[in-house]
Parts: sequence; C-alpha cells; structure tokens
Amino acid sequence: MQPQSQHRLGLALVTAAAVAWSTAPFFTRLLPFDSWTILFWRGLFGGGSIVAFIFLTGARGGLLHFVSMGKSGWLVASLSTMGMVCFIPALQLTSAANVAVINAALPFVAAGIAWIWLREAPGLPTLLASLVVLCGVVIIVGGLGTSSDILGLCLACSMVLAIGAMTVALRRYKQTPMVVAAAWSNFLGSAISVPFAHHIASLTASDLLVFAAFGFLQVGMGLTLFVLGSRLLPSAQASLIATLESPLMPLWVWMAFQEVPPNHALVGGALVMGAVITDIVGDHHRQKQSEAIP
Repeated sequence: MQPQSQHRLGLALVTAAAVAWSTAPFFTRLLPFDSWTILFWRGLFGGGSIVAFIFLTGARGGLLHFVSMGKSGWLVASLSTMGMVCFIPALQLTSAANVAVINAALPFVAAGIAWIWLREAPGLPTLLASLVVLCGVVIIVGGLGTSSDILGLCLACSMVLAIGAMTVALRRYKQTPMVVAAAWSNFLGSAISVPFAHHIASLTASDLLVFAAFGFLQVGMGLTLFVLGSRLLPSAQASLIATLESPLMPLWVWMAFQEVPPNHALVGGALVMGAVITDIVGDHHRQKQSEAIP
C-alpha cells in the first residue's frame, strides 16, 4: 500500500475509533439500570470482544500475555478498571457535556502526572494550555447547581486521574501489552460489580443486545480501530483525531434524548477543546521543525 493510502486509511480508522468511543453516554442513557449492572455486562462484552480481536488477528503472543502479564500490566489494568468504575456513574449523575469536558483535559492531567512521576517537565505551551483548561473547568464547576452534578463531576475527575496515571504507566513500562491489559480491565470491572449490581439477572433479550452493542462497539471496536489506525499515523496526529470523542459525546445524547448542554458547559468546553487542539497541533508543528533541522 502506498504511503498516502496508508495515511488516509489511518485517518479513517482513528476517526472511526473516536466515534465509537464517544457512544458511551448514548448507551448509558439507553440502559435503565444501576451503574454496577451496566459495568458488569459492558465489561463482559467489552473484554470478550478484545479477546476475539486478539484471537482473530492471530496474535498468539497476546493470548500468552493473559497468564504472564507482569506487575506493570496489572498496574495498567487496575488503573483502567478504576477509570471505568468512575466513568459510568459519572455519566448517570451529571450531563454528558460536563463529563466530556473533563475527559478532554486528560492530556494535561497525564502531563502533570508524568512531571511528578517521570520528571518529564512540560513545555511552556503545554503549561499555558493547562491554565486555559483549568479556567474552563472552573467555569463548569461554577455553574453546577445540584449535589448530583457535583458528585458526577468528582467521579469524572477521578476517572481522568486514573486514566492519566494509566497513560503515564504505559509510557514508563513500554513493554506492557496494552490490548491484553485493556481486556483484563474489563473483566476486572465485571468482577468488582457482582456484589453491588441489582439487576444482573433481570435482563430481557433486547437489553442483552444493547449491552452487546455497548461492549463490542464502544469498547472492542473503538480500541481495535485505534490500535490499527495509530500504527499508520504520527502519534500527535492520532491524539488530535482522538479528541473528537469529547465533542461527540454530548452530541449523541442531544440528538437521541434532547439533553441540551447547559451554557456554562458550552463555554467551558469551548475553552478546554480549544486548548487541547491548539496544544496538540502546536506540538506536531514543533516536532516537524525539529526533524527538519539537520
């Protein structure tokens, strides 16, 4: 395949991955169950779809990693599980727009954790963008009116901290099998949910179909498409396209359930998304300039 064709394919795959990931609020609104029940079934179908991907691609080494993942792999899986356990109830407690904006701040949270853990000092543009993100989050917090919104926002922040730490752990332990850890995190989320879920066994056939779509589309297909597409693109460009997830999250629930984002979420979200895109694009240009210098 020609380099230009590979690049276009990478763009299409990563864009499709962002669309798949962004459907989480839609499925959460569609399912009239408690968070633990949703986590249980989503985890089973999501983990199962990742295992199927590993098997169908013939990655026998990946299957072997399931029994020999190592401490770093379990650290990544545990942090991912923590993020999932916070993510679903956050979507149920506050608007999808609020969760999406907090989720968009992930690159800057990861940069802060990398600074503390790996002593990777962020550049001045990233620090300035982080300040803009903080202003956006403050605007959102200032507009919250109910205790449910506040709890949902706290859970969303906890989710971003966990996933930010997971991102840095993957950078620190580069030998960690990311796809295998993702599968285990889904299964761990299901196992943790069992004692707390109230409706595990009270599902109809249509409910199971929705859960299957949730796990296979949002979890399995999203991860699969991103892994395949990111191999064909520069990392900065893949990261930029992946940020499409955040503005799309409230779009689906607005179209399906008429959940209109509040004004403070729109203002704060615009600041956060603008800072994220500006920082990633700027980083991409800086990398190109440094590569051009002999």
